[in-house]
Amino acid sequence: MEPTFNLDAVDKKGKYEEFIPGFSALIEGETDMISILANTSAALKEAFNFFWVGFYIVKGEELVLGPFQGSVACYRIKKGKGVCGTAWQEGRAIVVPDVEAFPGHIACSSLSRSEIVVPLHSASGAVMAVLDIDSDRLADFDGTDCEYLSRIADILAAAMHHLDISEKV
Repeated sequence: MEPTFNLDAVDKKGKYEEFIPGFSALIEGETDMISILANTSAALKEAFNFFWVGFYIVKGEELVLGPFQGSVACYRIKKGKGVCGTAWQEGRAIVVPDVEAFPGHIACSSLSRSEIVVPLHSASGAVMAVLDIDSDRLADFDGTDCEYLSRIADILAAAMHHLDISEKV
């Protein structure tokens, strides 16, 4: 049976709590990283109707665009540049209520108003990718998003620890 992510909960926390079990079941047993990231992007977009959802994968000294849902995006981001590059460099999630106020923000879409970026850590603790989610509304992300998207990133990272990312991209 194909999983769907039409959530019934009315509040954000409830939606994430409803999402996580279905999401975990969706990726369980899959061995291809690109497939996992592609379906994760689609599930998050379907469940939460985010403006843009996708991944940037660490390749050498830059982040390279991976699977995503939404309008076309920047191909490559240097470490420490923009929200994604800063989250990678600092190894932590970053919530940006107004992207215009973030120093060095990279505008892949002029419609993006707020953003959250959550790193995925390898077994050794290094950042292997970042989950990037944009909204077309100001201040759309908060601590609840940060908490639950970090949990989702941890689930993804655990599922991918045995995969060789360089072979899958």
